[in-house]
Amino acid sequence: MKPFKNAETQAIRLQHERSKNNEHSVPIYLTSSYVFEDAEDMRSQFAEEKEGHVYSRYANPNVEELINKLAALEGAESGWATATGMAAVFSFFGAMLSSGDHIVSSRSVFGSTHKLFTEIFPKWNIETTYVDFDDYEGFADAVKVNTKIIYVETPSNPALDIIDLEKLGEIAKAKNLILAVDNCFATPYLQQPLKFGAHVSIHSATKYIDGQGRTLGGAILASEEIISKVKAFARHSGPAISPFNAWTLSKSLETLHVRMDRHCDNALEIAKRLQQHDAVDSVKYPFLPSHPHFEIAKKQMKSGGGIVTFQLKSGLNGGRKFLDALEMFSLTANLGDVRSIATHPASTTHSKLTPEQRADVGISDGLVRLSIGLEHVDDIWEDLEGALNVVVSAGAVEGALEKP
Repeated sequence: MKPFKNAETQAIRLQHERSKNNEHSVPIYLTSSYVFEDAEDMRSQFAEEKEGHVYSRYANPNVEELINKLAALEGAESGWATATGMAAVFSFFGAMLSSGDHIVSSRSVFGSTHKLFTEIFPKWNIETTYVDFDDYEGFADAVKVNTKIIYVETPSNPALDIIDLEKLGEIAKAKNLILAVDNCFATPYLQQPLKFGAHVSIHSATKYIDGQGRTLGGAILASEEIISKVKAFARHSGPAISPFNAWTLSKSLETLHVRMDRHCDNALEIAKRLQQHDAVDSVKYPFLPSHPHFEIAKKQMKSGGGIVTFQLKSGLNGGRKFLDALEMFSLTANLGDVRSIATHPASTTHSKLTPEQRADVGISDGLVRLSIGLEHVDDIWEDLEGALNVVVSAGAVEGALEKP
């Protein structure tokens, strides 16, 4: 089938080859292994001289379809899918690094990624140097002779820091390094890091790519050269995604653009309204002009995404009152769902970090992360406004310094 000009069409029309049954929707290939025509067919496939399927830990039609769609959306040559987003992060580093290597990373990374860098990788003599997300000279200065990878999240979780990928791409090129980007918050629809100089785009497909809180998955999108190393690592370490989850995620990609447009519209409107409320100290959203890196976001993102963070004037005490007063919002450690979600990062996603470590990445006790869903924006705001009014009426704003 010919390539399509628009990503929306590719996400819908790129499908695995139809079987003799001429199905319109791709079936689920729930099989662990595959049969061979004869001994020579078996030998040639195991020797990777001939394309085919040997074992579903290595390859599966549903997984291949998912990878092909994501690679097309990202503008990547190839890809690899994993059981979870963190499996994708770990598999990438596991494939590319050896003992004695060094990583330069933005300080603003997901809590589990931070644990990899600070507790797991050091056991294998792999070191990480953190740099403030907007310190581009710092990124260059942190590079050592054993540095292999620059790693960043943009927008970051949960601080919504925006990193200029073109600038980092230039540094990576000059230093002959791999620039890897966690693109989870933006999705391939809103941002394609490879177009701005990155070499690798990593996703937790559990979030917006699924979009309905149903399943887990991860993906690594990059050049054939990089993915060949990921394959060699992952085939034997076993972070394989199940055929059912791959099928679910591939079907979800067909509606990604429609869902993300609504997520972004709702999130921008909610961010604007939050700015006007007395209980709120500050609001952060990539496409708000008040965001310190608004222009960079506009340059490399199609829209601002579905995540809004805001700072309550009342700190931890007010944050708890706010969450307890919500009626429609779900309180869960996820994001990217059709249902709106509220999370308190200091006590959930980043609770394993010390207070000092959280402060370094912009997470205070009063920070609230909202994953804005697809409900009507007025219903979303009614719930938020009601909870914020409870905070104000309870006197939590005046009691900001009180211990809970």
